[in-house]
Amino acid sequence: MIISIGNDHIVTEVKVQLSNMLKALGHQVIDEGTYDTTRTHYPIYGKRVAEDVADGRADLGVVLCGTGIGISTAADKNEGVRAAMVSDVTSAVYAREQLNANIIGFGGATVGEHLAEDIVKAFIATTYKENSQNKEIIAKIDKIAQPNPDQKDNPHFFDAELEKWQEGVYHD
Repeated sequence: MIISIGNDHIVTEVKVQLSNMLKALGHQVIDEGTYDTTRTHYPIYGKRVAEDVADGRADLGVVLCGTGIGISTAADKNEGVRAAMVSDVTSAVYAREQLNANIIGFGGATVGEHLAEDIVKAFIATTYKENSQNKEIIAKIDKIAQPNPDQKDNPHFFDAELEKWQEGVYHD
């Protein structure tokens, strides 16, 4: 299986640990960054992972930031993505099995290292079990937001935010 993974600067070490675990389990990993602890803007990495999954370059995605909230939301705002933020194994399994989530997100600073591994292992080992009830729920969810055609495969989509980031407007 091909897994795309992305993170912010706060949890780079956790991302590396998860990437190494996935490779040891025989999976191919697309590491979308960030690659060090230099302060950065997490939506970029959520978007990159989301595009890998939506475009079929990756089977599933994993995103993490300090709490998991921001990067999971950023990933979920992309067409063809069903991202779920979780903090335990049961939620990860439910997200995949019942809601057909293709990206899992969690807080690398709020979830312990062993639980993080367990969450990812459970998510990738679970398959979607379609039934009429969850199919209807997913269809309703899919109608809520419309994709932004300006964001798809646009490397400059976050340029204005990055300028503000460099100016110190945004804070961790």
